[in-house]
Amino acid sequence: MIPLRRFTARALPIDSQDRVLLLRGFDPESLERTPFWFTVGGAMEDGETPAEAAARELYEEAGIRVGAEEFSEPYATGTIEFTWGGYAFTQDEVFLAVRVGDAVVSFEHMEQIEKDTTTAYRWWSVEELEGTEEIIYPRDLATILRKVTEGGGGLA
Repeated sequence: MIPLRRFTARALPIDSQDRVLLLRGFDPESLERTPFWFTVGGAMEDGETPAEAAARELYEEAGIRVGAEEFSEPYATGTIEFTWGGYAFTQDEVFLAVRVGDAVVSFEHMEQIEKDTTTAYRWWSVEELEGTEEIIYPRDLATILRKVTEGGGGLA
């Protein structure tokens, strides 16, 4: 495994029913190809703020265009370690929310490896996140979403 340290912005797009958009995918290096749900987002590029990176990633991964200024202040931060695609990631991440109404999702702007490993999307409510047996990252997403939808942290 190739070690890689990165700083990421994770977008939490919230629809008109207070649900968060998650993508479903798998690790291309895993023989089992066990699917998991994850938040939109990725590495910050040189000079980008977390909100700028979240806005760019939301467009690239889900086809939803919003301005960086529309994102909330961070709802959560953390550092995780995981493997994906032959890399051993240590990832510092920040989670920012944005209202997107009834946005249409598109995978058109994804990089090819993302298109090859992303199989679906779904809007999830807090209750659905709390009640599912499926693998969801981050594991405490229901708690973060509850904070977002209950009005804490600056989301309009």
